[in-house]
Amino acid sequence: MISLRELARLVAEHGDALDRPVAPFLGLAGPALMGVVNLSRDSWYRESVATTTEAATRRGRVLAAQGAHVVDVGAESVVDGAERVEAEEQSRRLVPVIEELSADGIAVSVESYHPRTVEKALAAGARVLNLTGSDRDEEMFDLAAAHGAAVVLCHIVGDHARALSDRPVADDPVPEMLEQFEARLAVARARGVEDLVVDPGIGFGFGWLADPVERARYQARSLLHTFRLRTLGVPVCHALPSAMDVFGEEVRSSEGYFAVLAALGQTDVYRTHEVPRVRAVLEAMATFSVDP
Repeated sequence: MISLRELARLVAEHGDALDRPVAPFLGLAGPALMGVVNLSRDSWYRESVATTTEAATRRGRVLAAQGAHVVDVGAESVVDGAERVEAEEQSRRLVPVIEELSADGIAVSVESYHPRTVEKALAAGARVLNLTGSDRDEEMFDLAAAHGAAVVLCHIVGDHARALSDRPVADDPVPEMLEQFEARLAVARARGVEDLVVDPGIGFGFGWLADPVERARYQARSLLHTFRLRTLGVPVCHALPSAMDVFGEEVRSSEGYFAVLAALGQTDVYRTHEVPRVRAVLEAMATFSVDP
């Protein structure tokens, strides 16, 4: 159970990382909200699914109006059994939406691991590459640098989010994350990417942890340990979990709950399907204090 005693122990062990400054994301001050638009029918979070250009553009505009600083668009789901969408089809779905939202002045992030899709998305106006792959890093970093785009580096054990290793992670996965991120950040900077974010990748890759409740426990712990990654000097992004097996029919409340843990862990960028709920939670967290 999460308790004040457990939180105190966490700070006692790793508290030297709590006050480490990090660079801003897209020049924003304070936490950033990344709203989600899924152009895939396989995405289980039905409220985020938009299967036409018009529907996706409308949802992106609504998310921005609700307080999203960035709208993240993707065309392929990470759920088990989802249809694989080739690069050209991803581009066909994504580019018109990116063009429409960018023309409205909305910052757009594209989630992909296909270089051809990324190149077209950045040319269409995407300002952020949500990179869910690691096997084409140099090519991806060159594309981002050429377009002056920010890059969110996801922690990947495997080639990309749909081809992950099923090997169990260590009891404490943070050292491995730090090692991978340090190496990839160095390459990205050397190739001209200036705006960088890291994402521990707790939203995918759980073939090694089949029990959904244990998975949610791992995700909760990861959120609370987020601040340990601040030693990298860059913002930390989390895709907030849904944990439907824990929350059941109240699953739409889950991202708000996990936003509390993410905020305690000093998350900087919150990728969420529930922008207004998470925005309200973060505003409340900033308002309340434990001081007498």
